[in-house]
Amino acid sequence: MARYSRSASKDVKSAVKRQKKGTLKSGKGGAVKSRKQAIAIGLSEARKKGKKVPNKKTGARRKTKPSKPK
Repeated sequence: MARYSRSASKDVKSAVKRQKKGTLKSGKGGAVKSRKQAIAIGLSEARKKGKKVPNKKTGARRKTKPSKPK
């Protein structure tokens, strides 16, 4: 069973092309330099269009210890 639809992979491919060309921008408007970041943006765009892409993986967040009362 395929994890991603073909059209989702086209979105990723176009995002990587835009990154190589230098026209792909991140959320704050800065140019994207990383290949991994370009792939993530392509997958995000595919999700917004409603294409078959697995949900985002959430990393294990580090829990902060409560401070000791003095």
